[in-house]
Amino acid sequence: MRVLFLGDIVGKRARVYSYEKIKEYKKSKKVDVVIVNVENSAGGFGVTPDICEDFFFAGADVLTTGNHVWDKKEIIPYIKKTENLLRPLNMLEGTPGIGITKVITDFGCIGVANIMTNLFMPAANPMFDYLPQLIEKLKLDEDLNFSLVDVHGEATSEKMALGYALDGHVSAVVGTHTHVPTSDYRVLENGTAYISDVGMSGDYNSIIGMDKKTSMDRFLKSNAKNSRLEVSKGLPTLCGVLINTDEKGYAKSIEPIRVGGTLEKNKL
Repeated sequence: MRVLFLGDIVGKRARVYSYEKIKEYKKSKKVDVVIVNVENSAGGFGVTPDICEDFFFAGADVLTTGNHVWDKKEIIPYIKKTENLLRPLNMLEGTPGIGITKVITDFGCIGVANIMTNLFMPAANPMFDYLPQLIEKLKLDEDLNFSLVDVHGEATSEKMALGYALDGHVSAVVGTHTHVPTSDYRVLENGTAYISDVGMSGDYNSIIGMDKKTSMDRFLKSNAKNSRLEVSKGLPTLCGVLINTDEKGYAKSIEPIRVGGTLEKNKL
């Protein structure tokens, strides 16, 4: 199976570019399954039902999120009835939605989980308390052909630890949230693809996707600490990974996708 995972989509321009590339890669790269983190897709903050539907129409199979999932309140009734849109599994009790799902695709059954780290992040239940559940629900077998965990958080150490803990149980563990792609993509020794952060899909001539001047003013000017952030409007770079698995669902390879905008221009 060939699975495309796209990192945090930031704003409309990156969103539209993502729709185009999903459709293109399904043909040119023979992508079977598409998973997208959409938590910043609505103007940089949150996601709306219409945006989710647009991603599904473009070819996405499952959408993941993170701590910004509730920034647009209209997503609450939608997430309650949609099993293909996830919020972090370890959010506090009573939180709407689900954090783990299984979906039947034309290429087999896939399992996807969304979980949030604890260091430097909003309050959530301890991530590692959910390790037994992740293994139980997402362990590869004859009925589950692919499984992926989107681990959303700041601390690389937590992401790495979860990757090693799940190595050999799931197809892939991919990090999101920092909006900066890392170069540690690899297949771990027991067959799980791993990357600490896939990066954002957005304008990299920015401060993690936001307009540079507004963001800098918040640091440099005491009267601008609460000024409204705006999505940077330059050319977006599409960031993600393409994971190739064997017949049992274990990863054979993971390769970065960094196409368009600033990062493509500056590739070595």
